[in-house]
Amino acid sequence: MDKAVVIKLGGATLGSHDTTIADIVALQQQGRSLVIVHGGGKMITSWLEKRGIKTKFINGERVTDEQTLEVVVSVLVGVVNTEIVADINAGGGMAIGISGVDGGLIQGKFKNKELGFVGEVDKINPAPLEALLQAGYIPVVAPIAIDVKAEKAPRVLNVNADIVAGEIAAAIGAEKLVFLTDVAGVSDRSGNLLSHLSPGEAEALVASGTASGGMIPKINACLRALSGSASACIIVDGRQSHVLLDDINGKGGGTTIKK
Repeated sequence: MDKAVVIKLGGATLGSHDTTIADIVALQQQGRSLVIVHGGGKMITSWLEKRGIKTKFINGERVTDEQTLEVVVSVLVGVVNTEIVADINAGGGMAIGISGVDGGLIQGKFKNKELGFVGEVDKINPAPLEALLQAGYIPVVAPIAIDVKAEKAPRVLNVNADIVAGEIAAAIGAEKLVFLTDVAGVSDRSGNLLSHLSPGEAEALVASGTASGGMIPKINACLRALSGSASACIIVDGRQSHVLLDDINGKGGGTTIKK
């Protein structure tokens, strides 16, 4: 487990010309232990629009009422997760899909009433991941949490996938955390890529507002992973050919946050 790599897949990084799945299969065949965490925000928004449900965001987080929650769970667990697992297995890998509800993997609590059924991670139970990794599988995690304190249904919560990736990396003592996203990495105020950062420098970018929007939870997740046994966290443009393989082998670009 101390050599596991947690990979967060952003929805924009997977496409018809993408090499991410091939890289994942190649890394597994090289003997790497991998855990995949995925999002699916764009598809969720599309499905909500088809059902005539308006999407509202507060500070970048989706307000999730019961109707929205049904779509979130359906898309993340039923569509995105299944497609990623199918692609890995069809490519010669061995993967099993799991949501945060399964085995009590991600235990969450309400973030605030204004956001509805949106949670923050209270606890990670690494046992389901350990069992799958030891059996030779890649766990592919849908970021849905179980609310063990809920007195009635629904007992599930929508959780930010970036934060989930950081919490899982810390809980299993991962060696690295890699974010495959749709930007080159972390940039300064002039838009120049920052290839290497210390945890303190990364934290200062958030505090100053230089890092904003969706980069904030990614950096916070990196800091969480680095507070455990992770040696490095990488944020990189996952649309580049074989960038995952290169980054894991120390040859890639993007931004590396390292102790």
